[in-house]
Amino acid sequence: MLLGVLQLIVSGHVGAMAVDTGSRQAPVLDTVPVVAPVFVPRIAPVDSIPDLAFTATAPGDTTRRRRKAVHISEWYYRRLTIHRYVAYSTIPVFALQYAAGDRLYHHGNAAPTWAKTMHRVGATTLATMFTVNTVTGAWNWWDSRSVSEGRVLRTVHALSMIGADAAFTYAGIKLSDEAENSSAKRREHRTVAIASIGVTVVSGLAMKLWNH
Repeated sequence: MLLGVLQLIVSGHVGAMAVDTGSRQAPVLDTVPVVAPVFVPRIAPVDSIPDLAFTATAPGDTTRRRRKAVHISEWYYRRLTIHRYVAYSTIPVFALQYAAGDRLYHHGNAAPTWAKTMHRVGATTLATMFTVNTVTGAWNWWDSRSVSEGRVLRTVHALSMIGADAAFTYAGIKLSDEAENSSAKRREHRTVAIASIGVTVVSGLAMKLWNH
């Protein structure tokens, strides 16, 4: 009988253990799947996309034109040197012509011999100088026609000197003989000569100061 009780106790304990063991549940793991982040490109709205047809830069706005090389002959500078020295030499001749011409203007045929001689020699010397400078100046003006820098000044200088040439020629050939016997012609001769001297000096100074 004692053995039967012990057997019941042992079997009940084992059953209880079996029940407890069966009632235990395995720990539940987090079953939510871990998904790697996926990069999704962000597309801008259509209205915010710039219009490339209007924002593109025109090729002409960014392309710089290459400067065109201009070749000037070596004789240009030789003629320029001659032109400058002859121009500087006309200044003392102008002074002598003015002194001799002033005597002739006030005294006419009664003027001193030196004044008459000096005036004729000075006129011939100026005619030679102006011929040399007209040839060298006109030649250099044409030789440098492709150089844009200082072109306007060179052109004005050339035209003004051609005008001075014409005025001196008119005063020397047309008015010099008439001025010997007419006070009105002497006055005209003096006015034209002084005006030509003034144009020559101003034009020469402009070239010296601004065109070097």
